[in-house]
Amino acid sequence: MKQIHRVLGTTTLVALTAGLAFAQDGGLTIGAGIVAMAAALAIGIPAIAVAIAMAAIGSAGAGVLAERPQAFGQILIYLVIPETLIIFGFVIAFFLNGQIG
Repeated sequence: MKQIHRVLGTTTLVALTAGLAFAQDGGLTIGAGIVAMAAALAIGIPAIAVAIAMAAIGSAGAGVLAERPQAFGQILIYLVIPETLIIFGFVIAFFLNGQIG
């Protein structure tokens, strides 16, 4: 659990630094940098959560497939479901950047 907190803390720090650098480099306001940071976090945090979920689902799925090869379709669906979190984060990032809407 400590490693997850360390990764989330590092991701937040990198997104904050990149967002503020974006705001100062382009002559934009700090608000634009914070929006860029929020867009980065909208994709980054779900990506980390999905990676953790996929590790657990993938290892359990490999064990199930070794015993029951006919369960391939069911395991594939279980692997695809967490990916929707990243798609939602991607859409939210586009909304934050003003590309949609």
